[in-house]
Amino acid sequence: MKKLLWIAVFALSGCINLGENSDAPTLVNYVLEDTHEVKGAAAEKAAATDPRTLLVLDTTATAFYDGDGLVYSRVPGTREQYRYARWTERPGKRFADLLRARLDAQSGFATIATAGGQVRGDVLLDTELTEFYHDAASSPGSVRVVLRAELIDLKSRTLIGRKSFEQRVVLPSYDASGAALGFSQASSQVLDDVVLWLAAVKK
Repeated sequence: MKKLLWIAVFALSGCINLGENSDAPTLVNYVLEDTHEVKGAAAEKAAATDPRTLLVLDTTATAFYDGDGLVYSRVPGTREQYRYARWTERPGKRFADLLRARLDAQSGFATIATAGGQVRGDVLLDTELTEFYHDAASSPGSVRVVLRAELIDLKSRTLIGRKSFEQRVVLPSYDASGAALGFSQASSQVLDDVVLWLAAVKK
């Protein structure tokens, strides 16, 4: 029983190495991806019905999530990081890139641009990842992603809408690779939700 417990702890810490030298853990870098294929993106973009330009700020993240570590929690109210697993980009920055790509294909706005650049916009989207961790209290656990979003009219300086989106995905395995896949799946579902919300709230 104790042996099984230690194996679970090592797997969760990202310590298990299946290479030839089991004493030398390998650092694995994971890419946060949009797992939902956007079909007919060009046609959807060509049929944009909103002539306005949407500026999208880089997604921010609360302090502990604003790094390259994959975060998990074994005990409620606590957060830890996998030792041998990292993101290739900080989750906030990567999520913002995925968000812009998805909105460019599906939002219906004439133009999607990065806030702070040379393009002048009509509407501003501000987002923050408030939760982004593997809930590992039990095996295999689930990934929890919570995004706060605000849509602002830049002409009138008024808030058009504010909403929080939450998705949980049960993991295929109790380790860093399972968590990374879960993060991508949950983030993709949040992107779906943001697109639907914008379509409703911008009218």
